[in-house]
Amino acid sequence: MTSAPSKLYADDVSLLVVTLDTNPFFWTTFPFHFSEFLSQVLAFLNSILLLGQLNQLVVIATGCNSCGYIYDSTSNRNHASTNGTMPALYSNLLHNLEEFLARDQKLTMPHAPVTVPSSLLSGSLSMALCYIQRAFRSGPMHPQPRILCLQGSTDGPEQYVAIMNAIFSAQRSSVPVDSCYIGSNNSAFLQQASYITGGIYYRPPQMDGLFQYLSTVFATDLHSRAFLRLPKSLGVDFRASCFCHKQTIDMGYVCSVCLSIFCEHHDKCSTCSSVFGQAQSNVASADNRKRKAS
Repeated sequence: MTSAPSKLYADDVSLLVVTLDTNPFFWTTFPFHFSEFLSQVLAFLNSILLLGQLNQLVVIATGCNSCGYIYDSTSNRNHASTNGTMPALYSNLLHNLEEFLARDQKLTMPHAPVTVPSSLLSGSLSMALCYIQRAFRSGPMHPQPRILCLQGSTDGPEQYVAIMNAIFSAQRSSVPVDSCYIGSNNSAFLQQASYITGGIYYRPPQMDGLFQYLSTVFATDLHSRAFLRLPKSLGVDFRASCFCHKQTIDMGYVCSVCLSIFCEHHDKCSTCSSVFGQAQSNVASADNRKRKAS
């Protein structure tokens, strides 16, 4: 699929909004340690700022219960280092990340031992789009915006509607959503997000070389992508999640009025209260019998 059409952008200036998966339930079961993952991500983020002095970088932490901004290169306090031995990007981001993890842990609810809570991807995508919309209103010439999702947790079917709304909003705003999925299986949500918005979906085969994959695949700006042979997804999982049980389904029932999806047949739509098929005929027959009786 071709890249998203560009608007009136400033030349060679990028606005990269990164969503960082910090789900502790995922990282405790994943063989690659979170600290090693974070060190390679920080090197990649630093390289984005080194590619152009006008490039802008925003990092959003995605937890199980909340999301939060942990770094913004346009902030005044990030222009200078707060630690003489560590760049501002590292010191401020790590400090804010520690505070976010502590807050998110307090909101953690007990869960079944078999289930692993998914990360709040819908929330981080919404926050990224809100930030980009503010950039759109900053002036006639603004940086080329794009979103990069660094995700490892499995998809949360209960977030299907919110995520799809964010995907279509990104598509309408011509904001590509790149996806670097590091989990054991592919993410249907991120596959659809990258496909619909004209972004790149990639699942690194080896975590030891994560920085190389990030720098060669996701560091390229939108203009340069037309001249490079970047990875293309071999397939996209277009399966949806039902509105009744929040489960991913292969076949289901769709309301013809509001397009809600259900895994089982219902007499009435729980979203818009429309009456379905045979139930509607039964209601009409009952009304006719009442008229004849009167």
